[in-house]
Amino acid sequence: MTLSEEARDRLADVVALQPTKNGELMDRWGMESGSEVHRFLEGELKEYYYRDENSLIRATPEAAELVGVDPGIEEGEDGTRTLRLPEVQYHVVRVVPGPDEESASVVNVLHRLRDAGEDPPVEDVREALRSLASKGVLETVKRTVPTYRLAVPREDLTVERLDD
Repeated sequence: MTLSEEARDRLADVVALQPTKNGELMDRWGMESGSEVHRFLEGELKEYYYRDENSLIRATPEAAELVGVDPGIEEGEDGTRTLRLPEVQYHVVRVVPGPDEESASVVNVLHRLRDAGEDPPVEDVREALRSLASKGVLETVKRTVPTYRLAVPREDLTVERLDD
């Protein structure tokens, strides 16, 4: 299957952001709905992606080789993880409490980001937290509202920002 330039670029996004969801790709690709993302994936990239047991979108090993992009999360043999994240997720990981600290709400994380010189919209912070939790990077602690903290020690993470 020969891919157009647009399809190759979008496949690179799938590889880099995996595991990901329709909504994350919708935002990245400037689409109007998750259905539009699904149609594109099925129509253009069907051979190069699949959904895992949690319905998250993942690229096949052939896809990563084809586009020459490293996966979004790589597990090291020593238990470390390398994360390649979009900008808001990158900054969230920098400020979210560690695994031994009290978890933080969306609003608390937003204030931490602002204290660090970033000012994303609250909905972007909420989506970043949810996405990082679905990737296993954050732990969700149910209190009056959902709160978050790292699921692994900070020293076991290497975080890289994806170029938009």
